[in-house]
Amino acid sequence: MKDTPDQTDGPAFRVRDQEAFARNMARLAEEGGKALAAIVEPRQSDDASALYAEEMKQAAATLNEVAQKWLADPQRAMLAQTELWRGYLELWTSALHRAAGEQAPPVAAPKPGDRRFADEAWQDNPMFEFVKQAYLFTTRWAERMVEEADDIDEHTRHKARFYVRQIANALSPTNFVLTNPELLRETLDSNGENLVRGMQMLAEDIKLGKGELRIRQTDPTKFEVGENLATTPGKVVWQNPLMQLIQYEPATDEVSKRPLLIVPPWINKFYVLDLTPEKSMIRWLVEQGHTVFVISWVNPDATLARKSFEDYMREGIFEALGAIEQATGERQVNAVGYCVGGTLLAVALAYMADQGDDRIASATLLTAQIDFTHAGDLKVFVDEAQIRAVEQDMERRGYLEGRRMAAAFNLLRSNDLIWPYVVSNYLRGRAPFPFDLLYWNSDSTRMPAANHSFYLRNCYLENRLSRGEMEVGGVKLDLGKVKVPIYNLATREDHIAPAKSVFVGSRLFGGPVRYVVAGSGHIAGVVNPPAKGKYQYWAGAKPSGDFDVWLAKAKERPGSWWPDWQAWLKKHDKTRVPARPVGGGRLQPIEDAPGSYVRVRD
Repeated sequence: MKDTPDQTDGPAFRVRDQEAFARNMARLAEEGGKALAAIVEPRQSDDASALYAEEMKQAAATLNEVAQKWLADPQRAMLAQTELWRGYLELWTSALHRAAGEQAPPVAAPKPGDRRFADEAWQDNPMFEFVKQAYLFTTRWAERMVEEADDIDEHTRHKARFYVRQIANALSPTNFVLTNPELLRETLDSNGENLVRGMQMLAEDIKLGKGELRIRQTDPTKFEVGENLATTPGKVVWQNPLMQLIQYEPATDEVSKRPLLIVPPWINKFYVLDLTPEKSMIRWLVEQGHTVFVISWVNPDATLARKSFEDYMREGIFEALGAIEQATGERQVNAVGYCVGGTLLAVALAYMADQGDDRIASATLLTAQIDFTHAGDLKVFVDEAQIRAVEQDMERRGYLEGRRMAAAFNLLRSNDLIWPYVVSNYLRGRAPFPFDLLYWNSDSTRMPAANHSFYLRNCYLENRLSRGEMEVGGVKLDLGKVKVPIYNLATREDHIAPAKSVFVGSRLFGGPVRYVVAGSGHIAGVVNPPAKGKYQYWAGAKPSGDFDVWLAKAKERPGSWWPDWQAWLKKHDKTRVPARPVGGGRLQPIEDAPGSYVRVRD
């Protein structure tokens, strides 16, 4: 082994300056007191949210149920314990062989792509190699216990699988100084200065979260909405208590006859579609010759608690359609719905089909679910007990706190969105880099109680829209009546709206559907400008039969799916007209884009 400063044997792991190290440990204790005070003070003033209380209760009850199933069969439980101890014995034997300089095959190895164990010490240092293998073997044994437990319903098994994964991710040896060679080396080399900086940031982030840790994922001082994010020129031309409608200035002499209305999710803010100019879908659409309108939902407070799903349809989509007709003189539009905005758009299409309302001539759904059978790990948070707890919390406040939904989304990818930042921020003491997408991700929004309760129960819990049982405005919705052409985009690595879930929903519409699967995930797969040349997309026959069979037969094409979508839009809207001024002389602009609603922080 090379004798370098990164040597993983004993001499590399030593304190450089014992006096400096002692001083920093004293400072660490002082900063730790500040972090503890940031946790305690909100609870003393009754200002803390029991953000994770129900989730912890659910996790304990679920894992206890799995344990009880094993304990009900003592013989199987003993065999499982024997398997665990046999594995530990093999691991110990392997470690002894390695310590003697002999080769020994690993008892457990990281999965391909697991970046947590990239440091050479995880392979070269016997102690860290042992810790790594013990962790991997134990977590995989625990996962098998969930899969092999008898007489457990699928929802409980799904929850147990999710909770075991979260516990395993949290207990990874890479998350602790003494069991992570990189952290240990860095701590000793800096005489603990990294831990002092990290504890300072930890105290700041707990204080910002009012007693709960709000992990910083980027440098928030480097971004400002309207300054270096959401900068496509436009005006707010209509508003009501629920939304502002933005019309963007034309960039071409001629435009498509039909205006284009974007319905974003209210769970996040619309400017994910208008980040920096080179990433902006909105700017790109304007440059392709579309008259683009975007709904910017309000960040609601308790005064909007009773705003319902129907209100979002009527005061959002329907009022926007009326304002667009005033501004452009066009009755028909091409509509786009993203995520839950796409679910709302599908609801509106079914309602309009029943009422004979043809103002939406084509619809594009971006990573939007209308059938929630295969809705992925978000279903872990949805059962009667959990929804009732959420409703009780919303009843007190009038809304669901944005950070609660943000925490759920982060848990879906905790090894990407939680633990790397815990290690880097609070153990290495490194402030995160500026990243526009993560700034947007942290800019969460609240959700009105009535709307969110309807969404959880009718979509995730009961899946009523796909069954033709959902009622809105006194109308029982039938997606089969929707005959307008639909472009339905899924993304292959989506953890929020899985591609299979979107595929199944595509089959419910009564008209032609172009189903496309883009590379990457829920955000990066959608926000993928052609100039970047990233990822790929798959397109093929109409969505029918089995998803895996469809995907195997679909043709893979390199790069962004945006040009394919633009060709589809042009096919269904060939007429060009002179570019339209903002407001069309009939709607008086209220303020510059991106408007004031989007600037309200949670």
